[in-house]
Amino acid sequence: MSFSIVAPRSLRVGGGTVAELPALLGQYGLAHPLVVTDPVMVALGLVERCLEPLRQAGIAHDVFSETVPEPTDTVIEAGAALLRAGRFDCLIGFGGGSPIDTAKAMSILATGSAPMRDYKVPFAADAAKLPIIAIPTTAGTGSEVTRFTVVTDTARDEKMLIAGMGALPLAAIVDYTLSLSVPRRTTADTGVDSFTHALEAFVSRRANPYSDAQARAAMALIGRHLRTACAEPQNEAAREGMMLGATLAGLAFSNASVALVHGMSRPIGAHFHVAHGLSNAMLLPAVTRFGLASAEARYAEAARIAGFARDADGDSLAAEKLAEGLTALNAELDVPSPRAYGITPDAWEAKLPLMAEQALASGSPANNPRVPDRAEIVALYRAVYAANA
Repeated sequence: MSFSIVAPRSLRVGGGTVAELPALLGQYGLAHPLVVTDPVMVALGLVERCLEPLRQAGIAHDVFSETVPEPTDTVIEAGAALLRAGRFDCLIGFGGGSPIDTAKAMSILATGSAPMRDYKVPFAADAAKLPIIAIPTTAGTGSEVTRFTVVTDTARDEKMLIAGMGALPLAAIVDYTLSLSVPRRTTADTGVDSFTHALEAFVSRRANPYSDAQARAAMALIGRHLRTACAEPQNEAAREGMMLGATLAGLAFSNASVALVHGMSRPIGAHFHVAHGLSNAMLLPAVTRFGLASAEARYAEAARIAGFARDADGDSLAAEKLAEGLTALNAELDVPSPRAYGITPDAWEAKLPLMAEQALASGSPANNPRVPDRAEIVALYRAVYAANA
């Protein structure tokens, strides 16, 4: 077996490590960052956890805070214009997955004059104008360590997967204390999202020993800490476990790729403006059950690692417990079906052919243990819509 491994050059992990940002910049000779964040981080004052160390170190910086929850090409274009006009030497993505993804896309777009859609898969987005320092404030996307970013094409209502070394951060700071104020809904959705990353990497047709090691560690941490983090938001052990789990899951899928859940999730976000983590959570139980028979041993091992099954359970029983456990987890965390979210039956049904086409075009379903055709994806979308009805 041969495979390649990609990861940031350095990670600083632990409570309070955001204060080490000036030292991290100095390590790489960087002195004028553009901080990319969102209005919520500004309104809550959380971005000051990033900006104050820069001020104290006398590091000149500017802030772009116009990012939106699901990054769009129009926002990326505005950010790239600011980047080109300034004399910055790096970008700092501070916030959830959206600011980090926005910073990545800005740096890729600023390398040329082509529109954002020209960089989507299968294009290899290996060039970036400036390096990225990623500082996540949620335990979810793992974007701080991945070679991916996702941007919505507003003209076509399409979530575009952009992949390449240009999207890989130079370094990341993983400070769990930044997540202590994250509300329950976001904690739940990003937590299931991170588990999805680990599970899909583990069952992916492109899995390898490195991604397996990261995925196993991530599933153990998330399985142990997700419910506690939701129920006890100030529980630092749970927050630390979730933040580390999300980062390890990011390393796993960045080196093995995601699969059918993500392929089907992106169109839901594009057409119905459902947050990425929530749309993954909606899909995870049904899509997992769809693939069980094609990778029973893998799904069974995942179930045991994450605590859905006992070590003594045989593969068939453990795999079934995984599917049942994910359904029960969604119910416990109040994850709605698309119907319960408020999407009307007519609107959902009308988009199914296009969503299935976009899911297949993303390439992610081809990594699934059981590769679906268009009709099977439509059937899965219908099953997910009817869940808990």
